[in-house]
Amino acid sequence: MDDDKPITEQAMETITTAVEATKDAAVIAVKKVRKAAKKVAKKVAPKKASKKKAKKASKKSSKKAAKKSSKKAAKKATKKTAKKAAKKAAKKTAKSKKKARKAKR
Repeated sequence: MDDDKPITEQAMETITTAVEATKDAAVIAVKKVRKAAKKVAKKVAPKKASKKKAKKASKKSSKKAAKKSSKKAAKKATKKTAKKAAKKAAKKTAKSKKKARKAKR
């Protein structure tokens, strides 16, 4: 420290140099962090795209599965209704036959 300058002035100089040094260090740190973030983003970006593709594929497969299941359900429903109709028709014919027999007596 200089003996010629007053203590307050010397203190102010040291403070300003410290502030400038920390400012420079902060700027350098920010630049490094940005650079590292860009590198990470480059590595992660393709994975995100593949995730999107995987999502689309899963959506397609789920749609296909839904179509298949709905087709199967429709087939089952038609079979059931056909069977029920056949049973009803058989019951009706049986009833009508009974009525006809009773009428003959």
